[in-house]
Amino acid sequence: MSGPDSENEIRRYYGTLYRSWGPQHWWPAETRFEVIVGAYLTQNTSWTNVERALTNLRNAQLLTLDGIRKARITTLQRLIRPSGYFRQKAERLKTFVAFLDKEYEGSLDKLFSEPTAELREEILSLNGVGPETADSILLYAGNHPAFVVDAYTRRIFDRHGILPEKSDYEDIRELFQRSLSQVAEGVERHPWRMESLESAIRGAAHPPSAVSTAHRTALVQVYNEMHGLIVGVGKNYCKKNNPLCEHCPLRSFLPEK
Repeated sequence: MSGPDSENEIRRYYGTLYRSWGPQHWWPAETRFEVIVGAYLTQNTSWTNVERALTNLRNAQLLTLDGIRKARITTLQRLIRPSGYFRQKAERLKTFVAFLDKEYEGSLDKLFSEPTAELREEILSLNGVGPETADSILLYAGNHPAFVVDAYTRRIFDRHGILPEKSDYEDIRELFQRSLSQVAEGVERHPWRMESLESAIRGAAHPPSAVSTAHRTALVQVYNEMHGLIVGVGKNYCKKNNPLCEHCPLRSFLPEK
């Protein structure tokens, strides 16, 4: 499936999931820098492992720009060890802070005031930053309109016949951004009303946090919610092995075999 049909289908998925589960409050964090650290740490590991590493940094009072800036590399490696690849990730966090200090005087406000396209290229140029990490930082820390494509997105929409799992990242991102721009226009005119929140599982929902409740445009909020809703489907139903299609809110969209 491609073109207008797939765009319309993605919009229908958004409406179905949002009405089933409501706001996901994703990404769960108290500061923008915590989001950035989490975006690095979540590479090639589960969110549970990331939470352990973040807790270690928080308990050591190092989950700040100045904390990462001043921490010895060996200390940083030890604290983020639960996230895996801890040596590479420690170096990458140091690289990001050095970049911020050199180019933006250590200011996230100045960093995120840059135009989205130019800033995305800058972040992508940093060591160890791929498109998913860059877009996570842009969307969740910077409130920039950049849709995040992850493994769940690829798996779900491949199984539903919308796009092949191995599609190019940029092609998937652009498809979702085209599709969801119309949803955002509708949200601005008629905010969604949640019809049901009775499900025992609410996707990937977290309690509201300082970051998840920050002011953002309707477009950024829709990108934010769609990614969180996709994570909920992937974690709870569209598993890599033994998917639970019968109970998934998207079961009616599955193509007939």
